[in-house]
Amino acid sequence: MREKLLTIRETSQYLGITEGQVIDLSEKGVIPAYKVGGVYLRFEKDQLDAIKDKIRPTTKEESVEYPFRDKLSDFFYYNDFYIFAILVASILVYLIFNL
Repeated sequence: MREKLLTIRETSQYLGITEGQVIDLSEKGVIPAYKVGGVYLRFEKDQLDAIKDKIRPTTKEESVEYPFRDKLSDFFYYNDFYIFAILVASILVYLIFNL
């Protein structure tokens, strides 16, 4: 009986790399992969064991750290509606209780 094929997430955890790296390495042919329905990648654990030593795990130092300015910009970009709604509600509450 064949072993269950691993998903991208399971493979990334097994190899100690990110999911993006798993996809990139499979597209380059470094990691043997199977496409299910032309989209979803699956991996055999036996094949991963054979190449595990060749793949370097991701460390904390290699992870991308975004500058505070970019984080702040993203925060306002994705939450602009909520910020605007709170501002309008605050102005309305102020006007109601001070008039």
